[in-house]
Parts: sequence; structure tokens; C-alpha cells
Amino acid sequence: MKYYGDGRIHLSLGGTRLKFRDSKERARALGTQKIPSLLIGLSIPSIIAMLTNAIYNLVDAFFIGRIGTSAMGAVAIAFPIFNLIGAVGLTFGVGAASYVSRLLGAGEKEQADRAASTAVFTSLAAGLAFTVLGLIFLEPLLLAFGATETIMEYAREYTMILIMGSIFTMMNMTMNNIVRAEGNAPRFMLAMVSGALLNVALDPLFIFGFGLGIVGAAIATVISQSVSTMIILEYFARKKSYTHLSVRLYTFSLRIYIEIFKIGLPTFLRQFLSSFSVALLNNAAASYGDHAVAAVGITMRVLMLGMMVLFGYGQAFQPVAGFNYGARNYSRIFQALKFSIVVTTVFATVFGIVGISFPGSIVRIFSDDPEVIDIGSRALRAVNIFFPTFGFVITFTVLFQALGKGLSAALLSMSKQGFFLIPAVLILPRFFGINGIIYAQTVADFLTLFVAALLAIGIVRKLREERKLFPSRTTV
Repeated sequence: MKYYGDGRIHLSLGGTRLKFRDSKERARALGTQKIPSLLIGLSIPSIIAMLTNAIYNLVDAFFIGRIGTSAMGAVAIAFPIFNLIGAVGLTFGVGAASYVSRLLGAGEKEQADRAASTAVFTSLAAGLAFTVLGLIFLEPLLLAFGATETIMEYAREYTMILIMGSIFTMMNMTMNNIVRAEGNAPRFMLAMVSGALLNVALDPLFIFGFGLGIVGAAIATVISQSVSTMIILEYFARKKSYTHLSVRLYTFSLRIYIEIFKIGLPTFLRQFLSSFSVALLNNAAASYGDHAVAAVGITMRVLMLGMMVLFGYGQAFQPVAGFNYGARNYSRIFQALKFSIVVTTVFATVFGIVGISFPGSIVRIFSDDPEVIDIGSRALRAVNIFFPTFGFVITFTVLFQALGKGLSAALLSMSKQGFFLIPAVLILPRFFGINGIIYAQTVADFLTLFVAALLAIGIVRKLREERKLFPSRTTV
């Protein structure tokens, strides 16, 4: 794959060469290129880009683990807060991406520009508000997310800096999702990977070289996020994108906000509930000591590595499904859906087998504390039992988002983190102690699969009915 600054992309995959001379042709390719080549070509950059989100956390965990168990616990406390910051950006990014891709598929370019601009500048305002409120209520926030007395000082130092840089995280999430909505996964990848590589380089320098400890890790993360923001801003500022951003295009439109929040709010609720459930896990684990909190944090970060691969693939699937739904090209939607279920399930199965087979070796990468290794190994094995089903779940979650089916997307998004995981965390430890904490996610995954299956049957039936009314087109 080769990316040129003027917007041209050459992508070679197994002898198939996709040539996008400009941003308009790149967007049109969503409705014309062969589905396997298109999805693989879009997903590789998206997966690499999404993996960087996990890498930000894994790199910090790796180096901070050298400081001590309490410092590692502080990272576990900050993890759901960092996810919450990203969730605000995803609210506007995922919501706008779904709407923009459908508008482009329907040929409504001007409205797509307005929707994108409205999402970005609203996200900017939200980032400023989150920074102010986060700093004012920092200590209560940390206590709510499970900080113990020995963890609190580390958590305060680390999280305060992350919150000060939250505007970069939110803007990244919003703008990168809009970029992928027009099919430019390489630029999305460039912005995210550049920041991740910089973070890997700066972490040891700031933590050990400058002697800043956990504060250095936070500073390195914020600097890296800001670089990613600058890269994506340059893309829009120099008019390389198909969709255009401008303050003049910002529109306080009820229609635009409804379309953004219809899809964005389920994503926010999923991320919020994820952060809330992790906070409950941290609080439950805190009664067993800092080593239990650290073990939960390590488990969540490793699991996030696999989840981000699937989210990355989903970000490639979303514009393909959304564009072709807007163009009433149902045959391509079904082709993309079948291909995606197979690919994501195969990956999730392999990841789950590795997690179940080598949990101790994985946890030792981040900590040499015997108690952390023991609890972390059991937890990592437990969360991977039903991970092979996550590919199916995420594929249909993204499909609902792409088609603008906000209610179904919300229901499926909230099932695991809200309807099932939170009650499991509250109830199971009362009867099974720390094993209840360890297996709470396993129970939630099992129950979520049934919800996903029922919703999947419904949407497939609906799409088949719509296909009869609107015969699929062969071109866009």
C-alpha cells in the first residue's frame, strides 16, 4: 500500500491492485470494488489504527508495571476514565460516520459536509467542557472508579494529565471516524500509528530517562495524542478529504443532531457502561488488595487488544454497509455481512485460544508480582471463554449503526456492559468471592450472544424484504 499526499492511494492485495486517483473515486469504490478486496483493503489500516488505542494503554502498563503494583493499579483506575474520554469523541465520530457514509451513498455531498463539520466543532466544545469538569471533580471521580488509599496519589498524578489532554483524544475519535466514512483508511491509520509509535518512544524516556515516573507516562500519552490530531487536521486543512470541514458549514440542525445521536448515543452508552462496569470491577477487586486491582487492569488491557482488532475491522465494514444501504445495493450488503462474520469469527477464535492457553505468560509481561500473575491468569482465561462469539456480536452491532438502526444498535451495545455485566459484578462476588469477579464477564458474554442472535435474525429478514422492493444495483 502506498499513500500519496495529493489523495491518491495504491493498494495491492494478493495481486489485486485498487487505484483511487482522488477522494471522490475513493468514496465511489465503496459501491463498486469487489467486497473481499475492498473490506480487506479498508480493514488492514483500520485495524492497525485501532490497535494503537490498545497500544497506548499496553505501553503505559508495561513501563508503569516496572514502578510497582500500586502504580499498576493506578493505570487500572485511569483505564475506564480514558475510555470515557474516548466515548465522548466516538459519540460524534461514529454517529457522523454512519450519517456521512449514507449521505455519500445517496449523493448528498453538501449535507455530508455540514454533518461532518457540525460533529467536529461540537466535539471540540465537548472536549473543553470535559477538561474543566474533569479537573474540578478529579478526586471524587477516582474514588468512584475504585482508587484505594495506596493507589490514589499515583492515580491523581496520572489521570489529571490525561484529562488535560482529553480534547486531543476526543478530536481524534471524531475526525478519524469521519475520514474512514469516506473510505480513507490509510490516513486514519497514519494519524493513529504515528501517535502510537511516538508514545512507545517517549514512555521510557519520560518515565526513566527524565525520572518523571507515572507522570512521564501521562505526558508521553498526551503528546502522542496531540501529534495524531495535528496529522488529521492537516488532512482536512489542505482539502485532501472528500468531505470538507469549515466553521461556516457548522449547522445547528435538529436533523443533523438527531442522525448523529441516533447512532452515536448507543456507542456512548456502550462505552459509558463499559467504564462503569470496569469501575465496579475495580471496586470489587479493591477489597482483595492492590494486586487484584492491578490484575483486573492487565486483563482488561489484554482483552482490549483483541477487541480493537474487531473494532478496526468493523470500522471498515461500516462505510461499506452504510454506503451501499444508501445506494439500495442489497446484494453487496449481504456479501459484506457474510464475509465479515467469517473473518471476525476466525480471528476471535484464534485470539480466545491463545488467551486460554497462555494466560500466565501474557500477564508476566506486565507484572512480576506472584499474586497479580495468579489472579490475572485466571481472569484472562475466563474472559476468553466466549470471546470467539464477539466477532459475530460486533459485526451486527456495526451493521445496525451503518444502517441507522439506532434502537437495535443501542440494545445490542448495552446488553453486555449494561444489562448483563453490571448485575453480574454486583451479584456474583457475594456468592463466589473473587471468582465471581473473574467470571462476571464470561456470564455476560454468554447472555449477550442470545440477544445478538435474535436481533440478527430480525435485521436479515428485514433486509431481504427491502431487497424485494428495491432490486440491487450493479453500479453506483
